[in-house]
Amino acid sequence: MSKSSTITDRSDWLHIPHAGELLVSEFMEPLQLDTSALAKSIEVDQARLQALIDGSKRVDGELDLRLTRYFRLSEGFFLRLQASAELRTAKRALNGELDRIQPRAA
Repeated sequence: MSKSSTITDRSDWLHIPHAGELLVSEFMEPLQLDTSALAKSIEVDQARLQALIDGSKRVDGELDLRLTRYFRLSEGFFLRLQASAELRTAKRALNGELDRIQPRAA
């Protein structure tokens, strides 16, 4: 494995959607749900839901439970989406630096 870091053109990288973006594209749009209707259905403040959609707030356990109950998904679904997006974003930001870390011997 090469020890040199590779510079990549980041404009070629695919966009990593956050949980709020996926909530809209995969659930709200197909069901023709607006933010107001969904917020009312899951009994949260519309501004809180909008902040998730905008990406300015993260999913917390309570919001995940409300959303997963409403959409009949497994608990933790939106938390896992968020964690996955954050890990992929962090890995991109490290841009090969992890390769220089030698795992500790057992």
